[in-house]
Amino acid sequence: MFKIGSIIITKMALNHLEDVHAIEQESFSVPWSKKELQSELTNNRLAVYLVALNENSDVMGYAGMWHVVNEGHITNIAVKREFRGQGVGSRLLESIIEIAGQKEMIGITLEVRISNMKAQSLYTKYGFKPEGFRKRYYSDTNEDAIIMWKHF
Repeated sequence: MFKIGSIIITKMALNHLEDVHAIEQESFSVPWSKKELQSELTNNRLAVYLVALNENSDVMGYAGMWHVVNEGHITNIAVKREFRGQGVGSRLLESIIEIAGQKEMIGITLEVRISNMKAQSLYTKYGFKPEGFRKRYYSDTNEDAIIMWKHF
């Protein structure tokens, strides 16, 4: 568990699923189902999922990463609409980076929509650099993805 200001970052648990699924629904055009999120928590040994909570234990956002051999792959970072712009995404990303360091990963990668300048800016702020593209990666729009890496 990490406490950064008034934001508490802790491991995601099954009791967070309803809130995380709601955030997923409002954040992504092709959201993961509740069953997929549950499977990440219960069946995926590679998965590391965190939630950001406020002082009332409300789920403000969440982040996920797969630990594959010696690398991290960020699956999702999303913040509930009412908490956006308050540093929640930054705190989640900082926590993911810290965990990657603790697990002695050599780097972390992710894909981000080419049009999502806000997310790209966040990742760049934390040392991620574009290193490739995935053509027509997003099935809903056939939009390309930028592959970004942060090497340790």
